[in-house]
Amino acid sequence: MHHLEEKNMKIKKLISAAAAAMLCLSMFTACGSTSDNSADSSAAGDAPAASDGEKYKIGVIQIVEHTSLNTIRDAFTEQMKELGYIDGENAEFEYQSAQGEVTTANSIIQSFQSDGKDIIVAIATPTAQAAASASDEIPVVFSAVTDPIAAGLVDSLESTGRNITGTSDKLQINLILDFATSLTPIQTLGFLYNPGEANSVSCLEEVKAYCDEHGITVVEKAVSNTSEVQQAAQVMFDEVDAGFSPIDNTVATAMAAVSEAAKEAKKPMYVGADSMVMDGGFATLGIDYTDLGKETANMADQILKGEKKPSEIPVKVFDTDLHKYVNKTVAEAIGVTIPDDVLNDENAVIVE
Repeated sequence: MHHLEEKNMKIKKLISAAAAAMLCLSMFTACGSTSDNSADSSAAGDAPAASDGEKYKIGVIQIVEHTSLNTIRDAFTEQMKELGYIDGENAEFEYQSAQGEVTTANSIIQSFQSDGKDIIVAIATPTAQAAASASDEIPVVFSAVTDPIAAGLVDSLESTGRNITGTSDKLQINLILDFATSLTPIQTLGFLYNPGEANSVSCLEEVKAYCDEHGITVVEKAVSNTSEVQQAAQVMFDEVDAGFSPIDNTVATAMAAVSEAAKEAKKPMYVGADSMVMDGGFATLGIDYTDLGKETANMADQILKGEKKPSEIPVKVFDTDLHKYVNKTVAEAIGVTIPDDVLNDENAVIVE
């Protein structure tokens, strides 16, 4: 953190000098950086300016590459640019994927530490857990962690108690399953997941509670890697009326195979994220993951500028402004008619 404190002292000196202020203004004018993307966004002109060739070193890690996590990464990158962090000028971004391996994630975090990153941005629960090991010396901002407390990342959502904060995509399980049962009758529900992902295990308990209350039988199908997903999905659809997977990174990576199994069985596959619908799932009720990435950038900006410590920034849970996502192509393939009230709903997104 000494590296970060020295930079913040230089920023204050630059701001106090009129000539430097003019230089800062001209730089951001040239970049055209203005943003009104969200009420929480900072003005682009407030971003720290590089001095004496120094750059803010930002390490970004995601557990694997699939549409949900890539959407967050790209939105984070774009928002950081809007806030004035220009790669190669006043910032140095390094992006890494652990390719689904926790051991690889640990190695990447160690390399971030050796390189003296000013901040680590960890996308998805497994990488956030890996990044936590470096939080004693480097601030960590996570994104797309379903249950940060259960994952052992924070003490509470309001005051994290650690050098870590971030954004949560906690699923509204009851609302998703209410939507699912309004679209198709469900007496048996398959739950496809990797039990090694804490976020999925947390969701399973909520799914069981909902199904117990509504007289639905839950059939669990566990996988440990993407190579097992297709066969598990095929077996699952032979036993259930519909399938469900939360924001499980293993399943999301193999979503195309799950979709094919669902189409072959002519049964709906409900999912936890909008991007999983785009990748072949049938439907969900959830947030726009672009918003998640933007807010993750806003938090990183506050920390880099020294405005707040991670422990002083509450975890932001995205559990409002939900949209109905339905894949029309999949609906036709499995023989399900999308109700008019969904088609005409202003909060519905119909994926072709």
